[in-house]
Amino acid sequence: MTRRFALIIFSKFDLCLLRMASLLVPGRQRSEWEMEWQSELWHVRKTCTPDCSLSWRGEREVTAFCLGAFQDAFCLWRESGQQRVPLATTKGSAVQCLRFLITLIAVSYGVALLLPGVRAALQPSRSRMAQSLVLIRNARYTQDSVPTISAEQFQVWKLRKQHLFDGFAFYRVEREPLSNASHGQTTVGVAHASLNLFELLGLSLRLPFSGGNSLEKQPRVILSNEVWRAKFGGDPNITGRMVTVGLREAVVAGVATAGSWRLPGKVDVWLLEPDTEMVPDRAGFVVAHLTSSGARDLWSENGHMTARTPDGSMDDFLCGSLAERIQGPRDIFLFAVFLACLALPATTSLPLGEYRLSSRKLSWSTRLRRWSFLTGKIALLLPIVYLVSLDLAYLRSTLETSSSEYIQLVFSFSICLFGLRWALRDQRQRCPVCLGKLSHPAQVGQPSRTFLAWNGTELICVGGHGLLHVPEMPTSWFSTQRWLYLDPSWEVLFAEPSLVSTGYF
Repeated sequence: MTRRFALIIFSKFDLCLLRMASLLVPGRQRSEWEMEWQSELWHVRKTCTPDCSLSWRGEREVTAFCLGAFQDAFCLWRESGQQRVPLATTKGSAVQCLRFLITLIAVSYGVALLLPGVRAALQPSRSRMAQSLVLIRNARYTQDSVPTISAEQFQVWKLRKQHLFDGFAFYRVEREPLSNASHGQTTVGVAHASLNLFELLGLSLRLPFSGGNSLEKQPRVILSNEVWRAKFGGDPNITGRMVTVGLREAVVAGVATAGSWRLPGKVDVWLLEPDTEMVPDRAGFVVAHLTSSGARDLWSENGHMTARTPDGSMDDFLCGSLAERIQGPRDIFLFAVFLACLALPATTSLPLGEYRLSSRKLSWSTRLRRWSFLTGKIALLLPIVYLVSLDLAYLRSTLETSSSEYIQLVFSFSICLFGLRWALRDQRQRCPVCLGKLSHPAQVGQPSRTFLAWNGTELICVGGHGLLHVPEMPTSWFSTQRWLYLDPSWEVLFAEPSLVSTGYF
């Protein structure tokens, strides 16, 4: 009785070892290997323990065999980890492609949030106030970046009752030294501006100065974000301190938001001064705020803003809208995308190839998924173009607005054009069934027999769905690439074909 009970215990223990080893085997092969090990265990036990006798030496050999099953299981587990998913679903899957594009969007948007100039360009709040603001210039000048309005003319307009405008602001830019007791002296671009400039433009300030009894009558100066960080080390207690601008002492009233200044002139410091202290014969820039009726009167049929000037003379001055300056990044992006779409047919082939139906009929869901994938790539490409071009254009907030706009236009056009080319080329090299990237290119045929036999490159879908034939030289009978669907019986020649149809792509 004791020997029989011991034999049962050893048998159960050996079967338990084999069951534990089978847990390491991939699920699709688990039952097959467990049955194989159990049949081999029966032969091993018959050989090592004849006549079902209890032999310690024989039981050790049987147990050693069961422990050897763990080595087989580990080998199968490692091979399954290496070949679990085919190449088309790991290195060229549709999901991986979309994840890569989404990652680029996230990275470029993160960079945009870190760059002050880009962050300011993305803010839509300034576009609302730009609709009713105009920049007035002399009609004899073609560029609005040249100061053409004298301070005397500005004061005449401001004092006279107006029908078109309900507010004026003036500024002129000069290079002057800026210094204080603790940070030394440096030469910067100083804008001598009227007191209402920032209020008229709707620009917000960082670290605004609330004022004090002893400093209320002192001239106010506003620092740009770049000067505040470079010359004053980003001191959060800079407001309220005295600085010398040129020959005048002024109190720091705040710091302008990075990238908020988009008017003509490279300005580092704004010195706000009353109208009585302006030099009458110095030319500068005039910004005016339109009334509701004035906006209708200024817009002419040809789309250019012209009208009677505030002093009553006819066509001596022109009024240009500031909306284009503040909404520029978005408009430039749309214009660049339009140019890229026009240039795309001249730089790459638009057809995606021939997909002739054979014994394998493609369902409508498969076709819809294929076109949805192409649409998704293009839809994700557009925000990448917009954000990356902004990151490159406004990487240095010290650049002039016009320079940043040219940089954005060039990069938007280039990235969009090459991005669209990549989207089409990538779509041509994918399987229409599983959307996996085709691989294993092989050269077929001879160039000398191009007109007698097919010559080109052959790519294969590792899921066993078909072959892609790309001609080396387009001919009248084979001008574009063709897809050849394989019969389902071919799938037995490909590794793990079932995984391609289980959603790993």
